[in-house]
Amino acid sequence: MQKKNNAVNAEITAVGMFIPEKILDNKYFESLVDTNDEWIRTRTGIIERRMYEGGGTSDMAYFAAKDLIEKYNVDPKDIDAIIVATVTPDMFFPATACLVQEKLGATNAWGFDLSAACSGFLFALQTGSSLIESGRYKKVLVIGADKMSSIVDYTDRNTCILFGDAASAVLLEPTENKNFGVIDSVLRIDGSGKDALNMKAGGSLNPSSHETVDNRMHYIFQDGKAVFKVAVKGMADISVEIMNRNNLKSEDIAYLVPHQANLRIIDATAQRMGITKDKVTINIDKYGNTTAATIPLCLTEYYRDGKIKRGDKLVLSAFGAGYTWGAIYLVWSL
Repeated sequence: MQKKNNAVNAEITAVGMFIPEKILDNKYFESLVDTNDEWIRTRTGIIERRMYEGGGTSDMAYFAAKDLIEKYNVDPKDIDAIIVATVTPDMFFPATACLVQEKLGATNAWGFDLSAACSGFLFALQTGSSLIESGRYKKVLVIGADKMSSIVDYTDRNTCILFGDAASAVLLEPTENKNFGVIDSVLRIDGSGKDALNMKAGGSLNPSSHETVDNRMHYIFQDGKAVFKVAVKGMADISVEIMNRNNLKSEDIAYLVPHQANLRIIDATAQRMGITKDKVTINIDKYGNTTAATIPLCLTEYYRDGKIKRGDKLVLSAFGAGYTWGAIYLVWSL
């Protein structure tokens, strides 16, 4: 989406995160399925991931938002809108955003959930940015949160090793300085990928029944080879596209902030962009694929570690079920 001549840009002014305590390392999966630590590390880059046992996605989202609010002294009543990117809502309705709003005491906020799988945070970030750019809203809370353990089949060796639970949040506010904030985005969907990565039951097409439960249709299904092939090309292509649209050279970029699905996909994207590994944010080794939470988690961790600094030019990139994919050019202002 080419930016119009808006009066303001949307910039990130606060970040927060929540990581569950329970760790599932690769050895844990050796007792469940036919796999081993070396195979998982070399194929995916994952060493461990987290499992949340305390409640639903709204709880993790709340804890991430609370972390943000407390560290940056934000008054929940000043929040205008809440967008929760997730594919594991507590329930179909009410929206997880409503549950988070109540828990935070954000009594003046409206909001909604956004479903775009692993690209969810990027789609939500662009949506929140548009709300800010409209001039009608001053504080938009964007949360990426997924309790993937709730939809993972722990007897499926192809998927159970990949996913973890986590949440992370950012606060968007307006800035008149056009050199900061969300500068540009390119977002795409392609429904022809619907059969390669999905959860078949639980919706209106295949409502919950004894048959759908017996057939294990309420878990993630993934055709790994098919998804890997299109994800490598999709993430790399769209990351290069956002660079070309904004006349960015590899040396201009402080960090590529990629969705953490597979280290080989991340490496291929960085290679296409001409970026060295030290300029790529990585936490897949610690958390696995936390779906909508991966990118904001990287932003929060790297910022708090002093690695991302004010003025840094970042390219955020993701690929997910749908298919969905996209890239955002963001200049850090914290």
